[in-house]
Amino acid sequence: MKTDIEIAQEARMSPIIEIARSIGLDEDDIELYGKYKAKVSLGVWDRIKDRPSGKVVLVTAINPTPAGEGKTTNTVGLGMALNRLGKKAIIALREPSLGPSFGIKGGAAGGGYAQVLPMEDINLHFTGDIHAVTAAHNLLAAMLDNHLHQGNDLNIDPRQVVLRRVMDLNERALRNIVLGLGGKINGVPRESGFDISVASEVMAALCLATDLMDLKERFSKMVVAYTFDGKPVTAADLKAAGSMALLMKDAIKPNLVQTLENTPAFVHGGPFANIAHGSNSIVATRMGMKLADYMVTEAGFGADLGAEKFFDIVCRYGGFTPAAVVLVATVRALKNHGGVPKSQLGERNMGALAQGIENLEKQLENINKYGVPVVVALNEFPGDTQEEIDFISDRCAVLGAEVALSQVWAKGGAGGEDLARKVIEAADKPNKFKFLYPDELPLQEKVDCICREIYGADGVSYAPEALRRLSQYQAQGYGHLPVCIAKTQYSLSDNPDLKGRPRGFTVSVKEVRLSAGAGFIVALAGTIMTMPGLGKTPAAENIDILENGQIVGLF
Repeated sequence: MKTDIEIAQEARMSPIIEIARSIGLDEDDIELYGKYKAKVSLGVWDRIKDRPSGKVVLVTAINPTPAGEGKTTNTVGLGMALNRLGKKAIIALREPSLGPSFGIKGGAAGGGYAQVLPMEDINLHFTGDIHAVTAAHNLLAAMLDNHLHQGNDLNIDPRQVVLRRVMDLNERALRNIVLGLGGKINGVPRESGFDISVASEVMAALCLATDLMDLKERFSKMVVAYTFDGKPVTAADLKAAGSMALLMKDAIKPNLVQTLENTPAFVHGGPFANIAHGSNSIVATRMGMKLADYMVTEAGFGADLGAEKFFDIVCRYGGFTPAAVVLVATVRALKNHGGVPKSQLGERNMGALAQGIENLEKQLENINKYGVPVVVALNEFPGDTQEEIDFISDRCAVLGAEVALSQVWAKGGAGGEDLARKVIEAADKPNKFKFLYPDELPLQEKVDCICREIYGADGVSYAPEALRRLSQYQAQGYGHLPVCIAKTQYSLSDNPDLKGRPRGFTVSVKEVRLSAGAGFIVALAGTIMTMPGLGKTPAAENIDILENGQIVGLF
């Protein structure tokens, strides 16, 4: 089969104005970024906000494995399949970061015959949204260090500056730095470092804001440092929120593109899922709900991270609830969770499958706790046997979930029609959605609740400093905020080596951070890296552009 980029480059895209018209938008509603990309004006919301809302379908997955699950591919394929069945569907994805694109992970535009286009642009600079996030974040950092240099009227303790700088590349050498060296004229020396741009609180705030003024208000609440007597210093104190919002005036507008089958797609925002909440913007999702019958979106990584945060954080701030959930899995990935190495996943191994399917079962149990109907999308591979498929179907039926075989990678929308039919049925079922915990539950109890209920932990172990921070944030009036746990995506636990459904473990919370602008408390469990590094053979080595402008080596 052809590579993803070969399939994408041979596709026949429609002018983006035609895609816009298909969902009721006209020339005055969009701002063109070339022939095949556009931003949608925020003014559209005022015209459509009173329309009936379409149904939100959330696509999530089991814990990811080296075998691959195909969550984004199935999100794209499901949207195309719904349109093939005569439904009006829009999909919404996050924007890929340049760091993973040039590193190991690759892009985030789907794969095979279920991709969003123009794939090369989406995986590279796109419309500049992530660059705007980088600029807004680093402007705040520059204003903070300038304040220290110019006399420090706010009494900021340089040892308690919590804001780092960001860039949208993998660069391990910048994880920890000393800045301000070279004499008095160059600022106040202190330790700091860089995170990747999509780990910035600016990105999280962008994706949880409802409009530009809400975004500016979120920026104003960002805590960047503490004074010598322990009081928080915000972006508002530095008078930076207005300038930051100005830099984001275009970035907050959703990006409109299309799939291989010309299904409209919003690709907007890209917060990390194991650090932040891992979903596309509320602005794009709410707009899509008013423009279509079905708004198909995805949450990052496994359901223990992405779906939990979508339910407990995104739905809280967005004011919407999913009508149905799609949980993506593969036979290969389940056998990997059962202990089979990647090189042997094509071999029949019912014992490993029986062990690995516990990961799928736990994720189904978790989704059931929220009261939302769920369909399992079994992403089919050529070596899958009917015995394996029947085994998975029978186990899922016990938990009230139907299984649909998905062939969207090889067949596009046509390979997802069975999945689409089952999603339509599920979305029509009674929905008893509820949050996992109430707003008024104390912060530490919220962390305990997620770790016990979603991860299956016996308990939580807190570092003394983490407990001190939780108590401090509770006392400062942040106790009503939801909790965003940062942990490995590879396991239900905080240990990436524990596959399947771990039991008898304790989650270790080493650090707690306040993201007052984004609107959540971050509890760091295990070892979490906010600035990735490049591998021994990064993808960048194989990416090139030819004399005729053709891009090669990009997936």
